[in-house]
Amino acid sequence: MAEINTLSSEQLMHLEDQHGAHNYHPLPVVLSKGEGVYMWDVEGKKYFDFLSAYSAVNQGHCHPKIVGEMANQAQKLTLTSRAFYNDVLGEYEKYITEYFGFDKVLPMNTGAEAVETAIKICRKWGYEKKGVEENKGQIIVFDQNFHGRTTTIISFSSDVDAKKNFGPYTHGFIKVTYNDIDALREAFEGQSNIIGVLAEPIQGEAGVMVPNESFLKEVAALCKQNDALFMADEIQTGIGRTGSLLAICGNCSCEGHCEKQESYVTPDMLILGKALSGGVYPVSAVLANNDVMNVITPGTHGSTFGGNPVGSAVAMVALDVIRDEKLTQNARKLGEIFRDRMRNLINKTDLVQLVRGKGLLNAIVINDSPNSSTAWDICVQLKENGLLAKPTHGNIIRFAPPLVMTEEQLHECCDIIEKTILAFEK
Repeated sequence: MAEINTLSSEQLMHLEDQHGAHNYHPLPVVLSKGEGVYMWDVEGKKYFDFLSAYSAVNQGHCHPKIVGEMANQAQKLTLTSRAFYNDVLGEYEKYITEYFGFDKVLPMNTGAEAVETAIKICRKWGYEKKGVEENKGQIIVFDQNFHGRTTTIISFSSDVDAKKNFGPYTHGFIKVTYNDIDALREAFEGQSNIIGVLAEPIQGEAGVMVPNESFLKEVAALCKQNDALFMADEIQTGIGRTGSLLAICGNCSCEGHCEKQESYVTPDMLILGKALSGGVYPVSAVLANNDVMNVITPGTHGSTFGGNPVGSAVAMVALDVIRDEKLTQNARKLGEIFRDRMRNLINKTDLVQLVRGKGLLNAIVINDSPNSSTAWDICVQLKENGLLAKPTHGNIIRFAPPLVMTEEQLHECCDIIEKTILAFEK
């Protein structure tokens, strides 16, 4: 087979267009190398990565410790299936449950798989523990959510493109307004068959929508009052991204599960993915305590690759890197600097309406219609100036660099963003 890096960017984009399904609309750049906060295209041009594969590479591209562990384990044992034990899974399960403060973990591969797993656990718990009549359980979700694109998940999606013409849809979900605790309270009223609430602590795909400081605590409290499970989808927001180990940690500066209940919201299920492997291998997980997880018994759920030796080994090192290199603290510090720089930019231009975010998960809102191409055009020009980012919801640009970024690099990136937007306005 010919080496693809002998082809130009145009040729490679044409190959994808001709032979691949058109389920994405990528920025016109073809990348061939990544290291830390940088990526290079096939012609050798260097870019700052300001998307981090949607927060999958929090630890930076090709982190040597993570890649080294993957290569080491791949040379010994890659896959046994769960028909047999392997010598890495048990260590990983002990490590991750202690790291996040839960009794048990159910290992999976992708984020959408983990969300589906949480939904299944919640339903089984609802029927076997809460006593709801089988097939009558309801799960509350929030509008503008993004939890994946499986048939079940898109059934409660607000994204028309993800949902239209993929029915019939899965029943059993009630949708309420995000960050509206009164709407959630009203949904619970008079209902005895609600078994859970599924929420993103910050809605990333919706444009980095950060809820009120009290919202998640109130969600957890309502779940407890109504004997329902609170499922926190931290696939994108977790593992240091928002300046806390988990976004549900609020403003807590700890590096793991703690008992500071004024800050920490304890979910009944924690859903993780993306940065759980540092972006080198598909690894996801659902964590819960025994009273919830013990509804899963042999044959009720599984995955050929879930809990495989490579993924298990990689995840432990990826979590080590977050803790040892203090990437959570770095995200908190740099996030404040970034938002300050963007607020200064807003004072210089009418093109940017506002900046919002937490840690190094941020977005700017462009002063134009969501149906316009302005945000896309700005991202194309950012690419020309050496920075890669992507619009979401039409007029919003999400900025989420790897957490290994230095303060000096961040200021250089802010300079690029400011220069691009100010020039674009002219």
